[in-house]
Formats: sequence, C-alpha cells, structure tokens
Amino acid sequence: MRLLFAGTPTAAVPSLEALIASRHEVVAVLTRPDARVGRGRTLAPSPVKARALEAGIDVLTPSTLRDDEVVAQIASLGVDAAPVVAYGALIPVPLLDVPTHGWINLHFSVLPAWRGAAPVQRALLAGDEVTGATTFRIEQGLDTGPVFGTLTETIRPRDTSGDLLDRLATVGSGLLVSTLDALEDGILNPIQQPTDGVSHAAKIEVEDARVVWTHPAYAVDRRVRACTPAPGAWTTLPDGARLGLGPVTLTDQDVPAGELRVTKREVLVGTATQAVRLGQVTPAGKRPMDAADWARGARLGDGTAIGDNMILGARADEAAQA
Repeated sequence: MRLLFAGTPTAAVPSLEALIASRHEVVAVLTRPDARVGRGRTLAPSPVKARALEAGIDVLTPSTLRDDEVVAQIASLGVDAAPVVAYGALIPVPLLDVPTHGWINLHFSVLPAWRGAAPVQRALLAGDEVTGATTFRIEQGLDTGPVFGTLTETIRPRDTSGDLLDRLATVGSGLLVSTLDALEDGILNPIQQPTDGVSHAAKIEVEDARVVWTHPAYAVDRRVRACTPAPGAWTTLPDGARLGLGPVTLTDQDVPAGELRVTKREVLVGTATQAVRLGQVTPAGKRPMDAADWARGARLGDGTAIGDNMILGARADEAAQA
C-alpha cells in the first residue's frame, strides 16, 4: 500500500523504520513543524522528520491541517492508508476519509483504557501492572475508533515512563505493520470498543509533577517514575528553588514527612509511610548529580524541610509570631 506516515517524537521513529522496511511504500511523512530546543533555543526538526529526510522521503510540516491547501496536498498523494504514531495534533474531519483505509493510529494503551495524550504516564501513576498498545481507525472522538489489534506489555517495578514507552514503541511498530498487512490482504475488520473500562489520560503538566511528601512512599515512587524523563518530577528547597528528582528507592526507615535525613552516602526524604532514598537530583541551572553530592554541596542537614512541608512549616512559624 501507499502510505502517508504521521508522527513526530522519538517514540514514532521505530514505526517509521518498520514501515520503510515493510512491503508497503511510505510516499510522504507528515510531522509537526521544527521546534526550538535546548538552552540556545535553536530550531530543530522532529526526530521523525530527521529520519525521513535520511531515507529520502518527502516531508510535510504544516502548522495546521485545517487549511484547504493542506487538505488538497494530502489528497493528491493518493495514499491507501495513513498510519499515525504520536503526531501531536488532531486529524480534522475533512481528512478522515481521504486515505482508502483511513488513518490508522498506534496508541500506547489497551483501549478503551487510557484514551488521551499521556497513556503511559497515567498507567504508571495509577499503579497498573499491565499496559500495551492498540491499532485503531481514527474517527471524530478522542481515541474512540474501532480497534484492529492489540498487544500487552508488563509494567516492571522500576519502569519509568521513558523505559516503558521505549518498549511499547518497539513492539508496537510490529503491531502497526501487521495491521497494515492484514488490511491490504482483506482479512481484518475493526471491532468497536467496549463501553466499559474507559479511562482518560490527560496530559501531564509541570504542576502534576510536583512531589507531595505527605503522600505514601509508593505514590511518591509512582509519580517520580511516571514523570521521568518528562516533564520531570520536582520539589522545592528552603530558598524556594526547584530541585528535579530522578527515580527514588523505597526504604524501611522512618523519617518525618518532607524532612531530609542526610549521611555521607545517601539522602532520605520522609513520606506519609516509610522514607524514600533519592537517586539523581537536578539543582536549578545545573546538571544531574548524585543526591549525596548535592546535599553536601548545598550544606543541607538532617531535619531540613522541603516541598509542601517547608511551606506549611513557614506558615506555622508566622502564625506563632503573630
């Protein structure tokens, strides 16, 4: 089949690679416009665009798909199907019926669970033990279209969203190719999604990544792993600066919620249950470093309150002085 591949981030590259190596022909790639990245804020192509250009494939980077000229340009490609992996924008109604077999989305959950922008992160936050990937035909509703195929993937105890997404992107690429093969062979019919078991995966915002130390240790652990690498879990320090947090380790030690216990080799933070051990941390404006090295340089000792506990403690002191 002639394909228009739509995708943008690194997680979409394995599918593009698999399609290039398949029996199908990727005649063009649709991706988001170049974006500013890094401290220098220089314009850079999306990972999908970079790979497509290496392969000599034509690339479309419209700022919107609602322009009549863009619709006409895509229609002129004469594609049989448009596989989609994390493109980053909704496909407008005038384009839905342009490919013969429609727009076939690879979504990183077992639908109807975790419809939306952040299925991998939300699965980790919820403590799910199993997730997966689904291919389905895009329709007007958000991830509501009929399903072609699914696969499952076990969530490992130390998985970050980055780890899990990498695995799903790899195994999902095979599911996408097999779905397109079966569609071309005429042996696959989509099945409507069930009405029960629906959950929604809203985008993880920066504020969602704030660690609340009065939550149980398992919840702190889940939040940090779900927000690694993006948007990055964080807490606040006594001077008001943010401290980025890498994955933590649960311990059996007892430390008051939101307080530090510092030794030469480790930094513990109390939660509502047992303390967690910090791994790598990222002070504002600096590179990631070992938590013990950071605490030593910052001269933070036992009993230092961080995060919400620091704020609540300051308010209590103000009230006592009033």
